[in-house]
Amino acid sequence: MSERVIVDPITRIEGHLRIEAQMDGNRIAKAYSAGTMVRGIEIILRGRDPRDAWAFAQRICGVCTLVHGLASIRAVENALDYSIPPNAQLIRNLMNGAQYVHDHVMHFYHLHALDWVDVVSALNADPKATSDLAQSISNYSRSSPGYFADMQKKLKNFVEAGQLGIFAQAYWGHPAYKLPPEANLMAVAHYLDALAWQRDVAKLHAIFGGKNPHPNFLVGGVACPIDLNSDSAINAERLAQVQEIIHQMNAFVEQVYIPDLLAIASFYKDWGSRGEGLGNFLTFGDFPEHGMSDPASFLIPGGAILDRDLSTIHEVDMTASDEIQEFVAHSYYDYSTGKDGGLHPYDGETSLNYSGPKPPYRELDVDQSYSWLKSPRWKGHAMEVGPLARVLMLYAKGHDQTRELVNMTLNKLDVPVTALFSTLGRTAARGLETKVIGDMMQTWYNNLIANIKAGDTKTFNEKLWDPSTWPASAKGVGFMEAPRGGLAHWIVIEDQVIKNYQAVVPSTWNAGPRDPSGQPGAYEAALADNHTLHDPQQPIEILRTIHSFDPCIACAVHVTDPDGEELIQVKVR
Repeated sequence: MSERVIVDPITRIEGHLRIEAQMDGNRIAKAYSAGTMVRGIEIILRGRDPRDAWAFAQRICGVCTLVHGLASIRAVENALDYSIPPNAQLIRNLMNGAQYVHDHVMHFYHLHALDWVDVVSALNADPKATSDLAQSISNYSRSSPGYFADMQKKLKNFVEAGQLGIFAQAYWGHPAYKLPPEANLMAVAHYLDALAWQRDVAKLHAIFGGKNPHPNFLVGGVACPIDLNSDSAINAERLAQVQEIIHQMNAFVEQVYIPDLLAIASFYKDWGSRGEGLGNFLTFGDFPEHGMSDPASFLIPGGAILDRDLSTIHEVDMTASDEIQEFVAHSYYDYSTGKDGGLHPYDGETSLNYSGPKPPYRELDVDQSYSWLKSPRWKGHAMEVGPLARVLMLYAKGHDQTRELVNMTLNKLDVPVTALFSTLGRTAARGLETKVIGDMMQTWYNNLIANIKAGDTKTFNEKLWDPSTWPASAKGVGFMEAPRGGLAHWIVIEDQVIKNYQAVVPSTWNAGPRDPSGQPGAYEAALADNHTLHDPQQPIEILRTIHSFDPCIACAVHVTDPDGEELIQVKVR
């Protein structure tokens, strides 16, 4: 049997994900993705008031701190056929937009950049040359030689004390790192800047939602009244704070994130030819201008792209029983209808009465069940969701700003359009959509201010809160584009309580195991696309491609060899 390289868990934050790569020499022949933790929130929600579902569902994740809450309230509003006021829609867009900008910047610097940036190499940088480099790509104010010298001294103190802290337990010195020391020092300095920047960005959620993480939501609108003369409502002072946060967000994206992204990518152009895999992309659509009932008003359109064909966008029906289905052929679940059939989420089953093989294991038994994740499919196709899918959809639909940004990136990096379908393209797409959504936040804010000036301060549709008006039975779907990809919650309501609830999340689409026909998921397919490992004991190539999806399943990294022996462990003391 050929060697199998195991990385478990693989992500730097949130949850549990195991990757096993079946090697053919130094090349990955096949890969297997296993979620190692059961979620179970669907079971918890049965029998509850649907208006309370968001508060439970939002706790599915602690990183995307609002998206499950938003998907949940949209599901209830869809089931009960209620609209929300325009101000509520604008505030939801602003909150979700802030989530995107915050999440993408944090992912780039704190979850993904260290796959490309050699922190220890920065000790050899010339601060003056680093300043010259930084000023050549951006007008960011914190670019003086003294600033970078201070950052280098701080890093040196960490290293000499033997306490790298947040930079510990990595593959420093690996030959796959290509950045010169000055680019590494610049990126490390901006890593630290981003930590401070994100604290202010998170305040937008607190202004509209009372807190962060997990801001408050409300079925029928938003939980923040608008009254310019009240100290306990959204008033002029708080609106001015929102405006300042939007300015700060966009300034960092334009002056730091995008320039760093392009500068780092220019040293890794070869990654524009590996890491695609499926070639199928799915979006549900989001950021409506006139409500969820008007998809034509969405900033991000919904649809499916098959086999890289951007000339044909397939419509997606979230309620059709033969379109979106989840399979459990290789999952630690059983369906009452059998292991090989798929179920639409309205009829979905989440049962822990599984009696087949499951952990503990030394290696995954990939011929059997090997993941706590299910395998979602659209019309039988394995699909990739996320920033790349959205940018491709916007590009295919002729969105002017997206086309301009994509063409600028391809020209600046001097790579062909096929580089979009890759690990490099996926990472670049995340930055480009951050710019698109950050700019739109100003428009949504301006529209909110215009409504208030015109005398419209309504943020809530009170009709929804009279259960006597509800039908005896109802079902609905709440869908959106979370930072990591298409997210949807399906709800079935009977006699005013939840009968069934199913959430199909972005990392399930991307990280799910093989289906009954043997189709791999997006992670599995991407790793089998042109990957060779320089050193199986330091599989940085696996990290680069999996992290390009921004998997939200794990919160630490350790690596085991093919015999199950631990090589690296990250501990919190």
